[in-house]
Amino acid sequence: MRCYLVMTFISNMNYIILDLEFNGTYSKHRHKFVNEIIEFGAVKCDEQLNIIETFSELVTPQISKKLNSHVSALTHITIDELKESNNTFSRVMSKFRKFLGDDVLMTWSNSDILVLMENYQYFFGNDRLSFLKYYVNLQKYCERAIGYSDKSRQLGLSTCAEMLGITFEEDDLHRAYNDAKLTALCFKALYDPELLEEYLYVCDNDFYRRITFKNYNICDLKDPNINKREMFFNCEICGKRALRRSKWRLKNRSFRAIFRCIRCRRDFEGRITFKQCFDGVTVTKRIVELPPKEKHKTAKPDPNAEKRDK
Repeated sequence: MRCYLVMTFISNMNYIILDLEFNGTYSKHRHKFVNEIIEFGAVKCDEQLNIIETFSELVTPQISKKLNSHVSALTHITIDELKESNNTFSRVMSKFRKFLGDDVLMTWSNSDILVLMENYQYFFGNDRLSFLKYYVNLQKYCERAIGYSDKSRQLGLSTCAEMLGITFEEDDLHRAYNDAKLTALCFKALYDPELLEEYLYVCDNDFYRRITFKNYNICDLKDPNINKREMFFNCEICGKRALRRSKWRLKNRSFRAIFRCIRCRRDFEGRITFKQCFDGVTVTKRIVELPPKEKHKTAKPDPNAEKRDK
C-alpha cells in the first residue's frame, strides 16, 4: 500500500532541476570564505519529464565586487553582466521560491543545495530552507541507475551524458541553465519511479542532519567502526585469497600492506580505505602493482597477520 501511495505521489509531482554557479570569496563582515551564488538556472519537468517551464537569473554580488578568475574563465560570466542584472540574492530567491512551489527539488550532487543553504544562512540567518519540501540528489540516483561502480570517483554530469549518448556542446557547460537542462535529459533517460522512491527525501530534521554530515576517513586501526574482516585481498588473476606479508601502514588516509598470491607467485600492494558516512562505513579497496625494485625485496611474513585481521 505504501509503495502504491509513494508511486502515485511521485507520478503527480513536477520536478525542479536546479543548477547554481557561484564565486568563492572572502567576507570581511563575517570573517570567513563564502561561496556566493552568481547564477540560478532551473527547469521544471512534468510527470512525463517534459520541460514545461524554465528559470534563469544572474545574481549581483553583494559580498565581493570581483569575480574569481577561474570562475570567469569557466562560466564566461563578467562582473559587468552581474552588476547590470541588478538582482540581489533576496530578489532572485523570492522568484525561485515561487517557481519551485511544493514540487520536488533536484540537483546534480548535493554541493548546490549546500551552497544554497550557505547563502540562505548568510543573507537570512537560517540555513534551513523552510520552503523546501522534497529533495533528490540526481548524481547518486544516476550512478545507481546507470550501474556506475567507481567508488574512487563520483560520476560527472558530462560523463553521464556521454554514457547515455546525449549530445551537448562543451562550451555550453558551466552555465546554470544549460547544466540544469542537461541534468534533466540524463534523468529522463534513466527514469525509474521505483528507484526514485529510494532517493526521494522529505526535508525534515533528519534530512538536514544527513546532508550536513561531513564524511571522513577513519585513520585509526583501533577504531571500533572498522571491520577487520574486510582487511583482505584476493588475487586479481586467480581470485584466490592472498597472504599478507607485511604490517599495515597508513599513508594518504588509506591502510596499505604487501600481499602475495601463493598460487600465482605474485606480490602486490593492497590499499583499503574506510570512510565514515552518515549511514555507516564504506570500504574501498585497490590493488597496486609493486615497482620492480620492490618486487625483488624479500618481505618477511608476519605470522600473526591473519589472526589480527579476523
